[in-house]
Amino acid sequence: MGAACIKITKYFLFLFNLLFFILGAVILGFGVWILADKNSFISVLQTSSNSVQIGAYVFISVGAITMFLGLLGCVGAVNEVRCLLGLYFVFLLLILIAQVTVGVLFYFNAGKLKQEVGERVLNIIRNYTVNASSSHEESLQEVWDYVQAQVKCCGWDSFYNWTENLEIQNSPEPLYPCSCEITGEEDNQRIVKKGFCKVSNSTQNQTLPEEWPVYQEGCMKKVEAWLQENFGILLGVCIGVAVIELLGLLLSICLCRHIHSEDYSKVPKY
Repeated sequence: MGAACIKITKYFLFLFNLLFFILGAVILGFGVWILADKNSFISVLQTSSNSVQIGAYVFISVGAITMFLGLLGCVGAVNEVRCLLGLYFVFLLLILIAQVTVGVLFYFNAGKLKQEVGERVLNIIRNYTVNASSSHEESLQEVWDYVQAQVKCCGWDSFYNWTENLEIQNSPEPLYPCSCEITGEEDNQRIVKKGFCKVSNSTQNQTLPEEWPVYQEGCMKKVEAWLQENFGILLGVCIGVAVIELLGLLLSICLCRHIHSEDYSKVPKY
């Protein structure tokens, strides 16, 4: 390999590692968002399955290590230090294997996660009450109200899930969940209704669920579509990182093989 080729390889490796560093920051930010977001369905996912929180910590760890490797690769490439390039290659290979492993585990546990989420949501609906027993339960109820109002759905499988709610069953007046109420496009969706509303123009103590002025479609399909949409973004980021990782592996091993002597004087001193 000529000197010109080595120089080109070196600067291509630097460029890839700069992108690698940025994408690592994106992955880290995604993990932090999963843990910090309390205003979307992600908070329900966290309480329904520990695998979501574990996955968030994995993303944070992978993102942080990816950023470190990007920095290591940049320094090793610019200064042509074989020991740094060797460490970079080994750690990059390990993190690529870890990413593939996590992706496979999530893929094969998707059905279990869906079941756990469904059970958790149905439990929230059955025990939904105006006076929640704890701030945690109240927070989950508010999240579910937000989901139903914004997505314009009701219940998990269908609005019939709310007929299992204890407060609706024990109420002397016909009630329905306010967050499920059908609204027009011109209504302000920033205001999410909470609690239960009384069925208007009802002269009976009990009314059929079909008479509720609510959306009849369940939230499961719409939430799945939302998750798939966000999963597509995540998948695109991960594929981009994987491609850069493979290119980084190839360029680093090529550059490492053609650096003939180890010169530790090239290592930056601080």
